[in-house]
Amino acid sequence: MMLTAIHPKLPMRNKALTKAFYTGQLGFQQIGNDYEGYLMVGKEAIQIHFFEFKELDPAENYGQVYIRTNNIDALYQSLLDGAVAIHPAGQLQVKPWGQKEFALLDPDNNLLTFGQSV
Repeated sequence: MMLTAIHPKLPMRNKALTKAFYTGQLGFQQIGNDYEGYLMVGKEAIQIHFFEFKELDPAENYGQVYIRTNNIDALYQSLLDGAVAIHPAGQLQVKPWGQKEFALLDPDNNLLTFGQSV
């Protein structure tokens, strides 16, 4: 047996708002069945799932996902071109650990960090 994929599950307060952000701004597609209180989105080889948590306080949400890419410069530019807000401390830069990274927050303060080895 071998592990083949991982699909993180993150909290969301409002399914319509989360769906609009991921599909409208980040270019994901809704996938799978449309379950009450649950959302699945995918883009290329990755999926992110969301569970409804209406009482979530975004200021106390520490959900984080690290997403690897093979063309970080083009991805970063496409998000800038689409006026997606980059995290104030997360502009594209090479980190001491050998990754070129940037980060952004979704509507519920889940942190998405995108990285590529340099």
